[in-house]
Amino acid sequence: MSDLPPNWAFEMYSKLWLKFKNNKFSNDEAHKIIKGDNLNQGLSRLKKDGWLKISLNPEDARKSIYILKDPKETIEEIIKEKGNKNDKK
Repeated sequence: MSDLPPNWAFEMYSKLWLKFKNNKFSNDEAHKIIKGDNLNQGLSRLKKDGWLKISLNPEDARKSIYILKDPKETIEEIIKEKGNKNDKK
């Protein structure tokens, strides 16, 4: 399920998308793009809202690997889900 993230999280997504697109990146790489203390909170929110996939790093299970979902596909999912909810009313 996908949903629109709050503005602050979507701004974070946008900065990360400009740098990484749908390529894998680490928390350390994201920290170079996102300044401030709310990176982990933002990544968690983007995952919750369906804009980010998180997997374990096969070389070090203590670390995660992140992949952003394509914005076009995610927005299409949101529109489809909202359309299905409206059809049920």
